[in-house]
Amino acid sequence: MTMLPRKVKQVLKYGTLAGATLGAGYVVKNNDWEISTIGAVRFGRAALTVARVVVDYKWSLRNLEPGTEQYLKLKSEVHTRSAEHLRNLCFVNGGAFIKVGQHLATLDYLLPQEYVQTMKVLHSNAPQSPVEDLMKVFEEDIGKKVEDVFEYFSPEPLGTASLAQVHRARTKDGRDLAVKIQHPKVKAHSYVDIKTMEFLIRQVHWVFPDFQYVWLAEETRRNLPKELDFVREGEHCERVAKMFEHFKFLKVPRVHWELTSGRVLTMEYCEGGQVNDREYMTRHGINVNDVASKLGKLYSEMIFVNGYVHCDPHPGNVLVNKTSAGTQIVLLDHGLYQTLTDDFRINYCKLWISLIHADLKGIEKYSNNLNVGKLYPLFACMLTARSWENVTGGIDKKPVTEAENQELSDNAGMYMIQISEVLNSIPRQMLLIMKTNDVLRGIESILHSRASASSFINMSRCCIRAMGQHKLKHSSGFVKAFKTRLYTQWLLLKVDLYSLYLWISSSYLMKLMKRNSVPVTAS
Repeated sequence: MTMLPRKVKQVLKYGTLAGATLGAGYVVKNNDWEISTIGAVRFGRAALTVARVVVDYKWSLRNLEPGTEQYLKLKSEVHTRSAEHLRNLCFVNGGAFIKVGQHLATLDYLLPQEYVQTMKVLHSNAPQSPVEDLMKVFEEDIGKKVEDVFEYFSPEPLGTASLAQVHRARTKDGRDLAVKIQHPKVKAHSYVDIKTMEFLIRQVHWVFPDFQYVWLAEETRRNLPKELDFVREGEHCERVAKMFEHFKFLKVPRVHWELTSGRVLTMEYCEGGQVNDREYMTRHGINVNDVASKLGKLYSEMIFVNGYVHCDPHPGNVLVNKTSAGTQIVLLDHGLYQTLTDDFRINYCKLWISLIHADLKGIEKYSNNLNVGKLYPLFACMLTARSWENVTGGIDKKPVTEAENQELSDNAGMYMIQISEVLNSIPRQMLLIMKTNDVLRGIESILHSRASASSFINMSRCCIRAMGQHKLKHSSGFVKAFKTRLYTQWLLLKVDLYSLYLWISSSYLMKLMKRNSVPVTAS
Protein backbone atom coordinates (compact mmCIF):
# COMPACT_ATOMS: atom_id res chain seq x y z
CA MET A 1 0.00 0.00 0.00
CA THR A 2 1.34 3.50 -0.91
CA MET A 3 2.04 5.60 2.19
CA LEU A 4 0.46 9.06 2.05
CA PRO A 5 2.63 12.05 3.03
CA ARG A 6 1.87 13.45 6.48
CA LYS A 7 0.55 16.77 5.10
CA VAL A 8 -1.83 14.95 2.76
CA LYS A 9 -3.17 12.95 5.72
CA GLN A 10 -3.72 16.15 7.68
CA VAL A 11 -5.52 17.77 4.74
CA LEU A 12 -7.76 14.71 4.44
CA LYS A 13 -8.45 14.58 8.18
CA TYR A 14 -9.34 18.25 8.65
CA GLY A 15 -11.05 18.39 5.26
CA THR A 16 -13.34 15.62 6.47
CA LEU A 17 -14.06 17.58 9.67
CA ALA A 18 -14.85 20.76 7.70
CA GLY A 19 -17.03 18.82 5.28
CA ALA A 20 -18.94 17.23 8.14
CA THR A 21 -19.54 20.68 9.68
CA LEU A 22 -20.94 21.97 6.38
CA GLY A 23 -22.99 18.80 6.03
CA ALA A 24 -24.48 19.29 9.50
CA GLY A 25 -25.39 22.85 8.51
CA TYR A 26 -27.08 21.57 5.36
CA VAL A 27 -29.09 18.98 7.32
CA VAL A 28 -30.19 21.66 9.77
CA LYS A 29 -31.15 24.12 7.04
CA ASN A 30 -33.20 21.55 5.17
CA ASN A 31 -35.07 20.47 8.30
CA ASP A 32 -36.07 24.00 9.40
CA TRP A 33 -34.13 23.73 12.66
CA GLU A 34 -32.56 26.74 14.36
CA ILE A 35 -29.05 27.04 12.99
CA SER A 36 -27.96 29.06 16.02
CA THR A 37 -28.78 26.25 18.44
CA ILE A 38 -28.01 23.13 16.41
CA GLY A 39 -25.74 23.26 13.37
CA ALA A 40 -22.91 25.74 13.82
CA VAL A 41 -23.12 26.10 17.59
CA ARG A 42 -23.91 22.60 18.89
CA PHE A 43 -21.60 20.81 16.46
CA GLY A 44 -18.92 23.47 16.94
CA ARG A 45 -18.99 23.17 20.74
CA ALA A 46 -18.69 19.39 20.55
CA ALA A 47 -15.89 19.45 17.93
CA LEU A 48 -13.93 22.07 19.87
CA THR A 49 -14.26 20.16 23.17
CA VAL A 50 -13.17 16.86 21.63
CA ALA A 51 -10.23 18.53 19.85
CA ARG A 52 -9.19 20.08 23.17
CA VAL A 53 -9.29 16.69 24.89
CA VAL A 54 -7.32 14.96 22.12
CA VAL A 55 -4.61 17.64 22.13
CA ASP A 56 -4.37 17.48 25.93
CA TYR A 57 -3.73 13.71 25.88
CA LYS A 58 -1.25 13.97 23.00
CA TRP A 59 0.69 16.92 24.42
CA SER A 60 0.65 16.10 28.15
CA LEU A 61 1.76 12.48 27.76
CA ARG A 62 4.33 13.04 25.00
CA ASN A 63 7.77 11.47 25.53
CA LEU A 64 6.67 9.74 28.76
CA GLU A 65 7.22 6.04 29.38
CA PRO A 66 3.82 4.32 29.90
CA GLY A 67 3.47 2.72 33.32
CA THR A 68 5.91 5.00 35.12
CA GLU A 69 4.79 6.92 38.20
CA GLN A 70 5.03 10.27 36.41
CA TYR A 71 3.04 8.93 33.43
CA LEU A 72 0.24 7.58 35.64
CA LYS A 73 0.06 10.81 37.67
CA LEU A 74 -0.17 13.02 34.57
CA LYS A 75 -2.61 10.63 32.90
CA SER A 76 -4.95 10.88 35.92
CA GLU A 77 -4.77 14.68 35.72
CA VAL A 78 -5.60 14.59 32.00
CA HIS A 79 -8.50 12.19 32.69
CA THR A 80 -9.90 14.69 35.22
CA ARG A 81 -9.51 17.73 32.94
CA SER A 82 -10.99 15.87 29.99
CA ALA A 83 -13.93 14.57 32.03
CA GLU A 84 -14.68 18.12 33.22
CA HIS A 85 -14.60 19.46 29.65
CA LEU A 86 -16.98 16.72 28.49
CA ARG A 87 -19.29 17.24 31.49
CA ASN A 88 -19.49 20.97 30.72
CA LEU A 89 -20.31 20.12 27.09
CA CYS A 90 -23.12 17.84 28.29
CA PHE A 91 -24.57 20.63 30.45
CA VAL A 92 -24.50 23.20 27.64
CA ASN A 93 -25.75 20.99 24.78
CA GLY A 94 -28.16 19.00 26.98
CA GLY A 95 -30.47 16.27 25.67
CA ALA A 96 -28.63 13.34 24.10
CA PHE A 97 -25.29 14.60 25.42
CA ILE A 98 -26.53 14.40 29.02
CA LYS A 99 -27.96 10.93 28.31
CA VAL A 100 -24.54 9.70 27.16
CA GLY A 101 -22.83 11.40 30.11
CA GLN A 102 -25.23 9.64 32.51
CA HIS A 103 -24.43 6.34 30.80
CA LEU A 104 -20.70 6.93 31.35
CA ALA A 105 -21.38 7.75 35.02
CA THR A 106 -22.80 4.26 35.56
CA LEU A 107 -19.77 2.40 34.20
CA ASP A 108 -17.95 1.86 37.48
CA TYR A 109 -14.92 -0.42 37.10
CA LEU A 110 -15.21 -0.11 33.29
CA LEU A 111 -13.97 3.47 32.90
CA PRO A 112 -11.33 5.45 34.81
CA GLN A 113 -12.84 6.77 38.05
CA GLU A 114 -12.03 10.35 37.03
CA TYR A 115 -14.69 10.06 34.31
CA VAL A 116 -17.23 8.13 36.38
CA GLN A 117 -17.10 10.48 39.38
CA THR A 118 -17.12 13.66 37.28
CA MET A 119 -20.13 12.55 35.24
CA LYS A 120 -22.23 11.42 38.23
CA VAL A 121 -23.45 14.97 38.84
CA LEU A 122 -25.47 14.66 35.61
CA HIS A 123 -27.88 12.25 37.34
CA SER A 124 -29.00 14.86 39.87
CA ASN A 125 -28.28 18.15 38.15
CA ALA A 126 -29.71 17.99 34.62
CA PRO A 127 -30.80 21.37 33.16
CA GLN A 128 -34.46 22.30 33.71
CA SER A 129 -36.90 23.62 31.12
CA PRO A 130 -39.15 26.56 32.10
CA VAL A 131 -42.55 25.24 33.18
CA GLU A 132 -44.26 27.55 30.64
CA ASP A 133 -42.43 25.78 27.78
CA LEU A 134 -43.50 22.38 29.12
CA MET A 135 -47.12 23.53 29.36
CA LYS A 136 -46.97 24.39 25.66
CA VAL A 137 -45.76 20.85 24.89
CA PHE A 138 -48.67 19.45 26.96
CA GLU A 139 -51.21 21.63 25.14
CA GLU A 140 -49.78 20.81 21.68
CA ASP A 141 -49.86 17.03 22.31
CA ILE A 142 -52.96 16.58 24.49
CA GLY A 143 -55.04 19.32 22.88
CA LYS A 144 -56.11 20.81 26.22
CA LYS A 145 -54.76 23.59 28.41
CA VAL A 146 -53.07 22.53 31.64
CA GLU A 147 -55.44 24.67 33.74
CA ASP A 148 -58.48 23.03 32.10
CA VAL A 149 -57.27 19.54 33.10
CA PHE A 150 -55.64 20.09 36.47
CA GLU A 151 -56.75 21.81 39.65
CA TYR A 152 -53.08 22.08 40.64
CA PHE A 153 -49.86 21.76 38.62
CA SER A 154 -46.61 22.15 40.57
CA PRO A 155 -44.30 24.78 39.04
CA GLU A 156 -41.31 22.95 40.56
CA PRO A 157 -40.39 19.54 39.07
CA LEU A 158 -40.26 16.35 41.11
CA GLY A 159 -37.24 15.45 39.04
CA THR A 160 -35.38 16.57 35.93
CA ALA A 161 -33.74 14.12 33.55
CA SER A 162 -31.86 14.40 30.26
CA LEU A 163 -34.95 14.02 28.06
CA ALA A 164 -37.83 15.18 30.25
CA GLN A 165 -38.93 16.45 33.62
CA VAL A 166 -41.73 15.29 35.93
CA HIS A 167 -44.25 17.54 37.69
CA ARG A 168 -46.82 16.63 40.30
CA ALA A 169 -50.41 17.53 39.46
CA ARG A 170 -53.92 17.04 40.81
CA THR A 171 -56.95 16.60 38.58
CA LYS A 172 -60.21 18.39 39.19
CA ASP A 173 -61.67 15.11 40.50
CA GLY A 174 -58.88 14.82 43.10
CA ARG A 175 -56.44 12.29 41.56
CA ASP A 176 -52.75 12.84 42.32
CA LEU A 177 -50.67 12.31 39.18
CA ALA A 178 -47.09 12.55 37.97
CA VAL A 179 -46.84 14.22 34.56
CA LYS A 180 -43.66 13.55 32.57
CA ILE A 181 -43.14 16.08 29.79
CA GLN A 182 -40.37 16.00 27.21
CA HIS A 183 -38.00 18.97 26.98
CA PRO A 184 -39.30 21.08 24.05
CA LYS A 185 -36.33 20.85 21.65
CA VAL A 186 -34.76 17.54 22.64
CA LYS A 187 -36.36 15.54 19.81
CA ALA A 188 -35.45 18.15 17.19
CA HIS A 189 -31.85 18.22 18.44
CA SER A 190 -31.47 14.46 18.77
CA TYR A 191 -30.77 13.62 15.11
CA VAL A 192 -27.89 16.09 14.72
CA ASP A 193 -26.57 15.31 18.23
CA ILE A 194 -26.34 11.59 17.48
CA LYS A 195 -24.64 12.22 14.12
CA THR A 196 -22.24 14.64 15.81
CA MET A 197 -21.27 12.14 18.52
CA GLU A 198 -20.89 9.32 16.03
CA PHE A 199 -18.63 11.40 13.76
CA LEU A 200 -16.45 12.75 16.58
CA ILE A 201 -15.98 9.35 18.24
CA ARG A 202 -14.85 7.94 14.89
CA GLN A 203 -12.42 10.85 14.49
CA VAL A 204 -10.94 10.18 17.95
CA HIS A 205 -10.62 6.50 16.98
CA TRP A 206 -8.73 7.66 13.88
CA VAL A 207 -6.27 9.65 16.01
CA PHE A 208 -6.11 7.01 18.79
CA PRO A 209 -6.65 3.59 17.09
CA ASP A 210 -6.88 1.88 20.52
CA PHE A 211 -9.87 4.10 21.45
CA GLN A 212 -12.72 1.70 20.68
CA TYR A 213 -15.86 3.44 21.92
CA VAL A 214 -17.78 3.51 18.65
CA TRP A 215 -20.29 1.21 20.37
CA LEU A 216 -21.33 4.14 22.59
CA ALA A 217 -22.50 6.22 19.63
CA GLU A 218 -24.13 3.20 18.01
CA GLU A 219 -26.06 2.35 21.18
CA THR A 220 -27.20 5.97 21.54
CA ARG A 221 -28.40 6.02 17.92
CA ARG A 222 -30.32 2.78 18.46
CA ASN A 223 -31.88 3.54 21.86
CA LEU A 224 -32.53 7.28 21.97
CA PRO A 225 -35.49 7.28 19.53
CA LYS A 226 -37.12 4.56 21.66
CA GLU A 227 -36.67 6.61 24.84
CA LEU A 228 -38.19 9.67 23.16
CA ASP A 229 -41.44 7.77 22.46
CA PHE A 230 -43.53 8.07 25.65
CA VAL A 231 -46.36 5.92 24.26
CA ARG A 232 -43.83 3.10 23.98
CA GLU A 233 -42.76 3.78 27.58
CA GLY A 234 -46.38 3.51 28.75
CA GLU A 235 -46.64 0.14 27.01
CA HIS A 236 -43.46 -1.00 28.82
CA CYS A 237 -45.10 0.01 32.13
CA GLU A 238 -48.14 -2.15 31.50
CA ARG A 239 -46.14 -5.11 30.20
CA VAL A 240 -43.74 -5.22 33.16
CA ALA A 241 -46.59 -4.76 35.67
CA LYS A 242 -48.34 -7.80 34.18
CA MET A 243 -45.14 -9.86 33.83
CA PHE A 244 -44.14 -9.44 37.48
CA GLU A 245 -47.54 -9.26 39.16
CA HIS A 246 -46.50 -12.27 41.29
CA PHE A 247 -44.03 -9.98 43.09
CA LYS A 248 -46.38 -8.33 45.56
CA PHE A 249 -43.61 -5.99 46.70
CA LEU A 250 -43.33 -4.39 43.23
CA LYS A 251 -45.28 -1.26 42.32
CA VAL A 252 -45.39 0.04 38.74
CA PRO A 253 -47.32 3.33 38.34
CA ARG A 254 -50.56 3.05 36.37
CA VAL A 255 -50.63 4.94 33.08
CA HIS A 256 -53.45 7.42 32.36
CA TRP A 257 -53.75 7.00 28.60
CA GLU A 258 -56.23 9.84 28.08
CA LEU A 259 -53.44 12.24 29.13
CA THR A 260 -50.56 10.48 27.37
CA SER A 261 -48.92 11.10 23.99
CA GLY A 262 -45.54 10.78 22.27
CA ARG A 263 -44.10 13.59 24.42
CA VAL A 264 -46.34 13.43 27.52
CA LEU A 265 -46.67 10.50 29.93
CA THR A 266 -49.18 10.80 32.76
CA MET A 267 -49.06 8.25 35.59
CA GLU A 268 -50.35 7.84 39.10
CA TYR A 269 -48.20 9.60 41.67
CA CYS A 270 -46.25 7.23 43.95
CA GLU A 271 -44.71 8.11 47.31
CA GLY A 272 -41.28 6.89 48.39
CA GLY A 273 -37.64 7.64 49.10
CA GLN A 274 -34.81 6.95 46.70
CA VAL A 275 -33.36 3.46 47.00
CA ASN A 276 -29.95 4.85 48.01
CA ASP A 277 -31.37 6.98 50.87
CA ARG A 278 -30.42 4.99 53.99
CA GLU A 279 -31.65 7.77 56.30
CA TYR A 280 -35.12 7.61 54.76
CA MET A 281 -35.18 3.84 55.28
CA THR A 282 -34.10 4.19 58.91
CA ARG A 283 -36.79 6.82 59.61
CA HIS A 284 -39.52 4.66 58.08
CA GLY A 285 -38.39 1.32 59.54
CA ILE A 286 -37.39 -0.18 56.20
CA ASN A 287 -34.88 -3.05 56.33
CA VAL A 288 -31.96 -2.25 54.01
CA ASN A 289 -31.13 -5.92 53.42
CA ASP A 290 -34.76 -6.63 52.53
CA VAL A 291 -34.64 -3.88 49.90
CA ALA A 292 -31.39 -5.22 48.40
CA SER A 293 -32.76 -8.78 48.41
CA LYS A 294 -36.01 -7.81 46.66
CA LEU A 295 -34.23 -5.69 44.08
CA GLY A 296 -31.83 -8.55 43.35
CA LYS A 297 -34.73 -11.00 43.10
CA LEU A 298 -36.57 -8.74 40.63
CA TYR A 299 -33.59 -8.21 38.35
CA SER A 300 -32.51 -11.86 38.43
CA GLU A 301 -36.00 -12.76 37.24
CA MET A 302 -35.88 -10.06 34.55
CA ILE A 303 -32.49 -11.04 33.17
CA PHE A 304 -32.30 -14.81 33.52
CA VAL A 305 -35.93 -15.97 33.36
CA ASN A 306 -37.89 -13.44 31.30
CA GLY A 307 -35.17 -11.81 29.22
CA TYR A 308 -36.96 -8.46 29.49
CA VAL A 309 -34.82 -5.99 31.41
CA HIS A 310 -35.40 -2.49 32.78
CA CYS A 311 -32.06 -0.90 31.87
CA ASP A 312 -32.07 2.35 33.84
CA PRO A 313 -32.35 1.46 37.54
CA HIS A 314 -30.35 4.44 38.86
CA PRO A 315 -31.48 5.61 42.35
CA GLY A 316 -33.85 8.30 41.02
CA ASN A 317 -35.83 5.62 39.18
CA VAL A 318 -36.23 3.20 42.10
CA LEU A 319 -38.23 4.29 45.17
CA VAL A 320 -38.89 2.40 48.40
CA ASN A 321 -41.62 2.82 50.98
CA LYS A 322 -43.31 1.00 53.85
CA THR A 323 -46.83 -0.35 53.39
CA SER A 324 -49.07 -2.54 55.55
CA ALA A 325 -47.87 -5.51 53.45
CA GLY A 326 -44.19 -4.73 54.02
CA THR A 327 -41.44 -3.08 52.00
CA GLN A 328 -42.54 -1.86 48.58
CA ILE A 329 -40.28 -1.12 45.61
CA VAL A 330 -41.56 1.42 43.07
CA LEU A 331 -40.01 1.12 39.60
CA LEU A 332 -40.06 4.31 37.51
CA ASP A 333 -38.83 5.44 34.07
CA HIS A 334 -39.62 2.57 31.73
CA GLY A 335 -38.24 4.18 28.58
CA LEU A 336 -35.36 1.76 28.04
CA TYR A 337 -35.79 -2.03 28.05
CA GLN A 338 -33.55 -4.71 26.59
CA THR A 339 -35.15 -7.86 25.19
CA LEU A 340 -32.68 -10.75 25.29
CA THR A 341 -32.63 -13.53 22.73
CA ASP A 342 -33.02 -17.05 24.14
CA ASP A 343 -29.54 -18.11 22.97
CA PHE A 344 -27.90 -15.12 24.63
CA ARG A 345 -29.95 -15.48 27.83
CA ILE A 346 -29.18 -19.20 28.29
CA ASN A 347 -25.47 -18.68 27.57
CA TYR A 348 -25.48 -15.84 30.12
CA CYS A 349 -27.14 -18.15 32.68
CA LYS A 350 -24.45 -20.77 32.11
CA LEU A 351 -21.74 -18.13 32.42
CA TRP A 352 -23.06 -16.96 35.79
CA ILE A 353 -23.40 -20.52 37.08
CA SER A 354 -19.74 -21.03 36.09
CA LEU A 355 -18.75 -17.78 37.86
CA ILE A 356 -20.61 -18.75 41.04
CA HIS A 357 -18.96 -22.21 41.06
CA ALA A 358 -15.50 -20.87 40.03
CA ASP A 359 -15.60 -23.21 37.00
CA LEU A 360 -12.73 -21.73 34.96
CA LYS A 361 -13.35 -23.89 31.88
CA GLY A 362 -17.01 -22.86 31.90
CA ILE A 363 -16.07 -19.19 32.33
CA GLU A 364 -13.73 -19.40 29.33
CA LYS A 365 -16.24 -21.32 27.19
CA TYR A 366 -19.30 -19.14 27.80
CA SER A 367 -17.26 -15.92 27.66
CA ASN A 368 -15.89 -16.97 24.28
CA ASN A 369 -19.47 -17.45 23.10
CA LEU A 370 -19.79 -13.69 23.71
CA ASN A 371 -16.79 -12.91 21.43
CA VAL A 372 -14.42 -12.07 24.30
CA GLY A 373 -11.57 -14.39 23.25
CA LYS A 374 -8.36 -14.35 25.28
CA LEU A 375 -9.62 -11.43 27.40
CA TYR A 376 -12.11 -13.67 29.23
CA PRO A 377 -10.40 -13.17 32.66
CA LEU A 378 -10.79 -9.39 32.29
CA PHE A 379 -14.40 -9.87 31.16
CA ALA A 380 -15.13 -12.01 34.23
CA CYS A 381 -13.74 -9.25 36.46
CA MET A 382 -15.79 -6.61 34.62
CA LEU A 383 -18.96 -8.69 34.97
CA THR A 384 -18.59 -9.51 38.66
CA ALA A 385 -16.67 -6.40 39.80
CA ARG A 386 -14.33 -8.79 41.63
CA SER A 387 -10.60 -9.38 41.30
CA TRP A 388 -9.42 -12.37 39.25
CA GLU A 389 -8.08 -13.91 42.47
CA ASN A 390 -11.57 -13.87 43.98
CA VAL A 391 -13.19 -15.04 40.72
CA THR A 392 -10.94 -18.12 40.69
CA GLY A 393 -11.43 -18.66 44.42
CA GLY A 394 -15.23 -18.29 44.33
CA ILE A 395 -17.04 -14.92 44.34
CA ASP A 396 -19.41 -16.09 47.08
CA LYS A 397 -16.58 -17.09 49.41
CA LYS A 398 -15.15 -13.70 50.43
CA PRO A 399 -16.84 -10.33 50.96
CA VAL A 400 -15.83 -7.31 48.91
CA THR A 401 -13.17 -5.20 50.63
CA GLU A 402 -12.09 -1.58 50.17
CA ALA A 403 -8.69 -2.83 48.98
CA GLU A 404 -10.36 -4.91 46.27
CA ASN A 405 -12.53 -1.95 45.20
CA GLN A 406 -9.42 0.22 44.94
CA GLU A 407 -7.65 -2.45 42.90
CA LEU A 408 -10.58 -2.58 40.47
CA SER A 409 -10.68 1.22 40.16
CA ASP A 410 -6.93 1.33 39.45
CA ASN A 411 -7.27 -1.45 36.88
CA ALA A 412 -10.07 0.42 35.05
CA GLY A 413 -7.55 3.13 34.23
CA MET A 414 -4.64 0.76 33.62
CA TYR A 415 -6.57 -1.58 31.28
CA MET A 416 -8.74 1.06 29.60
CA ILE A 417 -7.69 -0.04 26.09
CA GLN A 418 -8.41 -3.74 26.79
CA ILE A 419 -11.74 -2.84 28.43
CA SER A 420 -12.75 -0.81 25.37
CA GLU A 421 -11.78 -3.80 23.19
CA VAL A 422 -14.08 -6.07 25.23
CA LEU A 423 -16.97 -3.58 25.09
CA ASN A 424 -16.54 -3.19 21.35
CA SER A 425 -16.58 -6.96 20.69
CA ILE A 426 -19.40 -8.30 22.93
CA PRO A 427 -22.99 -8.58 21.61
CA ARG A 428 -24.85 -5.26 21.78
CA GLN A 429 -27.50 -6.67 24.13
CA MET A 430 -24.68 -7.35 26.62
CA LEU A 431 -23.80 -3.63 26.83
CA LEU A 432 -27.06 -2.57 28.49
CA ILE A 433 -26.92 -5.59 30.81
CA MET A 434 -23.44 -4.52 31.96
CA LYS A 435 -24.67 -0.97 32.50
CA THR A 436 -27.61 -2.33 34.53
CA ASN A 437 -25.27 -4.56 36.58
CA ASP A 438 -23.05 -1.60 37.40
CA VAL A 439 -25.97 0.61 38.48
CA LEU A 440 -27.34 -2.16 40.73
CA ARG A 441 -23.89 -2.75 42.21
CA GLY A 442 -23.65 0.96 42.96
CA ILE A 443 -26.93 0.79 44.88
CA GLU A 444 -25.81 -2.34 46.75
CA SER A 445 -22.53 -0.65 47.64
CA ILE A 446 -24.34 2.34 49.15
CA LEU A 447 -26.63 -0.01 51.08
CA HIS A 448 -23.58 -2.07 52.20
CA SER A 449 -25.15 -5.27 50.92
CA ARG A 450 -22.86 -6.33 48.06
CA ALA A 451 -22.06 -9.92 47.13
CA SER A 452 -24.04 -11.67 49.86
CA ALA A 453 -24.45 -15.43 49.66
CA SER A 454 -28.25 -15.03 49.50
CA SER A 455 -28.01 -12.94 46.31
CA PHE A 456 -25.94 -15.65 44.59
CA ILE A 457 -28.40 -18.31 45.78
CA ASN A 458 -31.28 -16.38 44.21
CA MET A 459 -29.33 -15.93 40.97
CA SER A 460 -28.62 -19.68 40.92
CA ARG A 461 -32.34 -20.46 41.32
CA CYS A 462 -33.25 -18.16 38.42
CA CYS A 463 -30.50 -19.58 36.19
CA ILE A 464 -31.55 -23.18 36.92
CA ARG A 465 -35.23 -22.37 36.25
CA ALA A 466 -34.36 -20.58 33.00
CA MET A 467 -32.16 -23.42 31.72
CA GLY A 468 -34.80 -25.98 32.74
CA GLN A 469 -37.58 -24.09 30.93
CA HIS A 470 -35.40 -23.71 27.82
CA LYS A 471 -34.56 -27.43 27.76
CA LEU A 472 -38.21 -28.33 28.36
CA LYS A 473 -39.23 -26.12 25.44
CA HIS A 474 -36.93 -28.15 23.16
CA SER A 475 -37.71 -31.59 24.66
CA SER A 476 -39.54 -34.04 22.42
CA GLY A 477 -41.69 -36.63 24.09
CA PHE A 478 -43.13 -37.19 27.55
CA VAL A 479 -40.12 -39.10 28.96
CA LYS A 480 -37.55 -36.40 28.05
CA ALA A 481 -39.82 -33.68 29.40
CA PHE A 482 -40.33 -35.64 32.66
CA LYS A 483 -36.57 -36.15 33.08
CA THR A 484 -35.93 -32.46 32.46
CA ARG A 485 -38.53 -31.44 35.08
CA LEU A 486 -37.14 -33.95 37.57
CA TYR A 487 -33.52 -32.84 37.05
CA THR A 488 -34.47 -29.16 37.35
CA GLN A 489 -36.32 -29.80 40.62
CA TRP A 490 -33.33 -31.79 41.93
CA LEU A 491 -30.97 -28.87 41.20
CA LEU A 492 -33.36 -26.42 42.87
CA LEU A 493 -33.59 -28.74 45.90
CA LYS A 494 -29.78 -28.76 46.19
CA VAL A 495 -29.79 -24.94 46.18
CA ASP A 496 -32.53 -24.92 48.86
CA LEU A 497 -30.57 -27.39 51.01
CA TYR A 498 -27.45 -25.23 50.68
CA SER A 499 -29.50 -22.17 51.64
CA LEU A 500 -30.84 -24.04 54.69
CA TYR A 501 -27.30 -25.06 55.63
CA LEU A 502 -26.15 -21.42 55.49
CA TRP A 503 -29.11 -20.33 57.64
CA ILE A 504 -28.45 -23.01 60.29
CA SER A 505 -24.73 -22.21 60.28
CA SER A 506 -25.31 -18.48 60.70
CA SER A 507 -27.94 -19.06 63.43
CA TYR A 508 -25.57 -21.38 65.32
CA LEU A 509 -22.75 -18.87 64.95
CA MET A 510 -24.94 -16.07 66.31
CA LYS A 511 -25.96 -18.15 69.33
CA LEU A 512 -22.31 -19.06 69.96
CA MET A 513 -21.29 -15.40 69.83
CA LYS A 514 -24.05 -14.41 72.26
CA ARG A 515 -23.13 -17.25 74.65
CA ASN A 516 -19.46 -16.26 74.67
CA SER A 517 -20.05 -12.51 74.91
CA VAL A 518 -19.29 -10.87 78.26
CA PRO A 519 -21.52 -7.96 79.27
CA VAL A 520 -19.71 -4.70 80.02
CA THR A 521 -20.52 -3.33 83.48
CA ALA A 522 -19.73 0.06 84.94
CA SER A 523 -16.95 0.03 87.57
